[in-house]
Amino acid sequence: MRHHNAALVLDLLRGAGGDGISRLELAERTGLTPQAVSKITARLRAEGLATEAGRRASTGGKPRTVLRLVPHARHAVGLHLDRDRLTAVLVDLAGTPVAVRTAPLDFGAPAAEVVAGAADAVAEVSAAVPVAWAEGGPAVLGVGVAVPGPLDHRDGVLHRVTGFPQWDGFPLREALASRTGLPVSVDKDTNAAALGLALRDPDAGDFAYLHLGTGLGAGLVLGGALHRGARTGAGEFGHQTLQLDGPPCGCGGRGCVEALCLAAVERGDVAESARVLGAGAANLVALLDIDRVVLGGRTVAAHEDAYVRGVRAVIEERARREGAGSPVPVAVAGGGDHPVAEGAAQLVLGPLFGRTTE
Repeated sequence: MRHHNAALVLDLLRGAGGDGISRLELAERTGLTPQAVSKITARLRAEGLATEAGRRASTGGKPRTVLRLVPHARHAVGLHLDRDRLTAVLVDLAGTPVAVRTAPLDFGAPAAEVVAGAADAVAEVSAAVPVAWAEGGPAVLGVGVAVPGPLDHRDGVLHRVTGFPQWDGFPLREALASRTGLPVSVDKDTNAAALGLALRDPDAGDFAYLHLGTGLGAGLVLGGALHRGARTGAGEFGHQTLQLDGPPCGCGGRGCVEALCLAAVERGDVAESARVLGAGAANLVALLDIDRVVLGGRTVAAHEDAYVRGVRAVIEERARREGAGSPVPVAVAGGGDHPVAEGAAQLVLGPLFGRTTE
């Protein structure tokens, strides 16, 4: 309960930004007593997480002291291990990137080699933490790792990643924690990005984040929470079959959305790739009745307008054909240059602010 109450206060301090918030407002918005808020804020100040931000005129009595979060008091590392690229980002408590490192990655290399490179990247970006702030507690709270799925996010164990079966059963969380000495959380790349988007905008509603890069996957936010499914396998969007006799896919099937999209990209036919992605997105909209579709990934980033137009056109056509009313909006993910890595950092920060990552 003590952690829960402190998380409520921390989350409000983060939301208040540099303007700060008074203890009275914290008590009103959390439902805690003023005495409890005073104890919590005193502890947060002692730990360097909060500080005074001036005084605010009162409607009666003495001016109120306002408090604000100290974003650079603690940090987290977000790590995105893609099939051919590693991205590491150090973020502060507000989620603002402080340091970024990108490097080529061969995800098909021996696991020990990949883990060693990941640990080096964590150490490199962690070195950007000011020494002065490391004295008030752990400078880096932990590492969030986003990798291609499927996987078991609870135990941090990878399953049979499409095209990389050698990772099946590998305990990535345990291996990276051993190399870095930091707590590690592991999730699918698409889930991490969707989580980051959801935490930045708690009123985002139900949405699907579709990530098209070297592969294709989805992160689903339903009922305000990340939806992983009973066996944590939800979001394997790229391997729904659109064409029974279509081209073979790395998963062993044929005519998967991923195979069709990437084949079109290889031919230089961005419009066709967007049309295929739109067909898969329209299926998701019809199946889950979601509020919006968000696109991301390197391939989308290279042709943002074309993908938004193409996906939107298919969804709108289906909505007209089925009399489904206004079609759901389609947009490109914002909020950072490295949405997967930054979302991975939220695997660490989310619980600190009482935001579930389950």
